[in-house]
Parts: sequence; structure tokens; C-alpha cells
Amino acid sequence: MGTSSLYRGVQVALLSIAALAAFIPFGSQAGTPGDLVLQDGAIYTLDAKQPWATALVIHAGRIAYVGDDAGAKPYIEKGARVLDLHGKMVMPGFHDAHIHPMSGAMRLIGCKLGDINTLAQLRIRLRAEASAKHAWVFCNGVPDALGRGLTRAEFDRLVPDRPAFVRTFDGFTAWANSKAFAAAGIDPEGTAPVMEGLERDPKTHRLTGLLKGDATSLVRNKVPPPTEAEYREALRRASAIANSFGITSMFDAVVDPDMLQAYHDADIAGQLTVRMVAAQRVDTELGVAQVDDFIKRRDAVQGKRFRADAAKIFMDEEIFEHTAAMLAPYADAPDSRGPVYTQEQIAGFDAIVTRLDAEGFLIHFHAMGDAAVRTALDALEQAEHTNGPEDRRHQVAHDGVVDPADIPRFGKLGVMANFSSIWFQADDAAAAPTLAALGQERSRWMYPIGSIAKAGGRLTAGSDWPQPSMNPLDYMQYAVTRQPLDGSKPPLQPDERISLAQAIAASTKDAAWAVREDKLDGTLEVGKAADVVVLDQNLFKMDVMAIHKAHVLLTLLDGEPVYRDPHFTSP
Repeated sequence: MGTSSLYRGVQVALLSIAALAAFIPFGSQAGTPGDLVLQDGAIYTLDAKQPWATALVIHAGRIAYVGDDAGAKPYIEKGARVLDLHGKMVMPGFHDAHIHPMSGAMRLIGCKLGDINTLAQLRIRLRAEASAKHAWVFCNGVPDALGRGLTRAEFDRLVPDRPAFVRTFDGFTAWANSKAFAAAGIDPEGTAPVMEGLERDPKTHRLTGLLKGDATSLVRNKVPPPTEAEYREALRRASAIANSFGITSMFDAVVDPDMLQAYHDADIAGQLTVRMVAAQRVDTELGVAQVDDFIKRRDAVQGKRFRADAAKIFMDEEIFEHTAAMLAPYADAPDSRGPVYTQEQIAGFDAIVTRLDAEGFLIHFHAMGDAAVRTALDALEQAEHTNGPEDRRHQVAHDGVVDPADIPRFGKLGVMANFSSIWFQADDAAAAPTLAALGQERSRWMYPIGSIAKAGGRLTAGSDWPQPSMNPLDYMQYAVTRQPLDGSKPPLQPDERISLAQAIAASTKDAAWAVREDKLDGTLEVGKAADVVVLDQNLFKMDVMAIHKAHVLLTLLDGEPVYRDPHFTSP
């Protein structure tokens, strides 16, 4: 799915909550006209005691009844409104268990370049931005192929008087002019620093202006930070997109203190249309002392729909860039295993994880390489040994490659494998270099979610948006097929496919458990919040290659509509 698909339904998603509320009014007394009855539906509850139902009653934001149509008649007789589904599918609201909604949606506001198609258009847009009165020219979404036609010398001519920085939508590639490099303390004509991803002309050794991977942060970190108003607008846009895809709960995988404050203020103002849990970023070099600040911030922002009781630890980076931590050398770079952890670093990981675990934080690891995954599991095992029995719900995210010996440890330790299944396909831009980096034998264990599940591990799913799609239905299809959505390529490691039921659970029931919402949502049961999504088709009756074509008609959060397809009306 291309970048443009991110915007599908955004305009209708941004309809006001007041306008949506006119569609379905809610009351405060059971059995009154304020109640809503969904009937004649294919209601997939994810409740093991009653997996399917045809009717569901919502009262005051909670589920009052789940069962057959006959059992809902008393509510109808007392004046409850009725929404006849005519067989449409109803499910718990989706969870995105690894996403960057606020920082990702910053790429949707301000200067955007995703709609340009030629280098001439890029030049015109940059000249226009250069005429604006901003301290920096900062743009997102430039197509990679066009950006590569932008030399630093030309960038300097287009924006001569201030720093300028543009990047692709995924943020992995960027271009800077000379003033931007200077703002970062880098002489673009000099030979320092030497860093992978900081491209230089092979003849002159001067910077070309292109930055890739981790090198982009050298300049990106000097761009003035967004204001709270900008963060709030970004959150509004990301939430609207999420609601249009049936998402009612999100896990922001890394935030800073300014973002925490923006989330908290939005929650206090009643502006959150999703439940939100955020992970504070751990700086492993700061050690255990930083946890005290984590606790203060967590306690300060606790609200109705927002919490910050999670912590994010980056163990490594990316396999295809040879920056993931590997147990054995890369197949195509035999002198490298990526980052190699010292005993001091491992002791530091263990100490931080043990303290976070003791303080009740949900720990979320970024781990791509098999050494990173093992070290994360080792740290969690040490925390369990030190702190004793607790209700642990920690996650290792991405799991780009896992050594077979570590696969059973997910289940034994109760650690969840968090996956972003857009990478489970052969035509992913990173698939070919990743396969080459791993080699044939080790590639068998790429994203081994099927094996982890078979060994008793629990799965949860996230889009890692701003990856190209936020749509959970896309991710379910990727996980079930391990193929591109159009089926144009054979499956990537087909032995690791999971069932549709498992894929759905990873985006609902199990994801709710992962963020301590399982008593509140994740299944459709009496007493739980009415976080509900209505689909136009029954996923279990569709060809698996068509799952992504199902469409969200209605999304309810606490029984209130936060999204409705404009063509979906009540009878």
C-alpha cells in the first residue's frame, strides 16, 4: 500500500463528534430510549465463553447485553434505538500496539512534499517554502527518487539564507543544505564526522547533502521542536485516521516530555478519541537514576484516557543497515555483527529493566537482531528472578530474527512478541537487503511469530505508523498470508503464517491485555466499555487475500461514535 493510502477516509474521519453524536443518541438508564441495540449481526466477541452473537446492547457507554436477537427484545420494547446490521460483522475496537501517532502525524502538517512528481515541482515548492518567515525550512514526504536529484549545492541555491531539511515520509532518508549541517556543528566541506549514512562525494569527500538511517538524526535533532498546538493538531489528525480504521486504543511506542504534556492536556480537555498508553524513552547511558523522573511524569499525567506507565528501550537498529545486534556475523558483511554489547552494557540493561519492572512499568523493547532479542529476554528473566512473581506484561517488538533457542522463552517468561506485519512480505523494500544480510539459513527465522505462538508465546500487533498503512485489516492479511496485499509475490517464510483468529486477537484481546486494558476492553462482554467496530463484511467468510478490502462502517468509543462512514445510515 502506498503512502497516499494513509489519507483514505481522513476527510470524513475529521467530521465533528457533535455531528456523529446526532447519528446515535445515548442515554443514562438501562432499557430507555438512550440505549442502542445492534441486532442481526455477525458479532465476534473474542469471549471464549460466547465467541459469536447476533445482538449487543449498549447502555451508558458500557455493554449491557450480548447474545441472540430474542434476548435484546426487552430493551427494544422499552424504547431503545435499533441498528439492524443485516449480517454485518461487529468486533471489539482495534488496538494498535506499536505506533507513533503524534510524531508520525507531524508529517501531515506543515510543509508536505508527497504530492510532487518531478524535480521541477520540488524546486518550485522549496523556493516557496524559502520565502516563508520560518527559522528553518522543514518538509516531509519527498519521494526518495526525487530527493536523490537534489544536490547540496542546488539545495543551497534554493534555500540560501537559513537551514533546510527535507526527508522521506518514513524518515529513513533526508537531505540537508549547508546551513542545516552548520547548525548541527558539521562542516559540509570538511571530512568529519565519519558516519555510516552520511553520504560523501567519492572524489572530493564533501557531503552531498544526503543522510540515511541514524545519520538523519544529526540534523533532525537541531530542527526547532514543535509547539504544543502543533502536537495537538498532529494528535487530532492521527486519531481521526485511526478511528476511520476502527482503532480505539493505541500504544505510542516512544514519547518525550513535551509530547507527554500535549497528550495530558488533550485528555484533560476531553479531546482524545482513542485510549492512549505512551512509552517514555530510556537513555541507557543515564542508568537507573532516570527511572525516578519516569515515575514523576507517569504519576503527573495519569488521566481518563491517557497513561504513560510504559518505558521504551532501543536495543539496536536495523538488519538491512547492519546496525542490528547479531549473534553471528552478517552473511554479506562477515566482519560485522552490528553492535556488540559489553558486559558493562549488559549489566546496565539488567539494572534498568529490573528497576522499571519493580516500579510497575510496561517495558517495550525495540529488538531486531537475534542478539538484541536474547539480551532483552535475559534482562527480563533477571528482573523476574530479582523481583519475584508479578503481573508482567512486557513486550519485545519487531523480532526481526530470533534464534530458535530463544523462541520458547517468550512463552516461558510471559513476554509478548509485538509484530508489524507489513515487513512479512517479499516485495517490502527492506526484504531483499535483509535476506542478503541474514543469509539463507538464518533467514528462516525472520519474524517467527508462528513459531513463537506455537511455543506458547503471546502475540500483539502494531502498525509502526508512519509506516505506509495504519489499517489493522492490512496487517491481519499480511500476518495470515506473508504476501503483498495483491498476492503478487510468494509468501515470505510461509511456515510463520498465523490464523485469522490469531491475527484478530493480536489486534484486540491480546493487545488489550498487553496494556492492562483487558478488564475494560478487548472483548465484547457485559460490563466492558462499548469500544466497537462495525465492518461491512464478515472477515471469516472472505478470501484471505481480500481481507484488506473490508471496510469500517462505524467506530464507537465508550459507546460514542468517533467515526462513521458517510454512506452508513441507521434504518
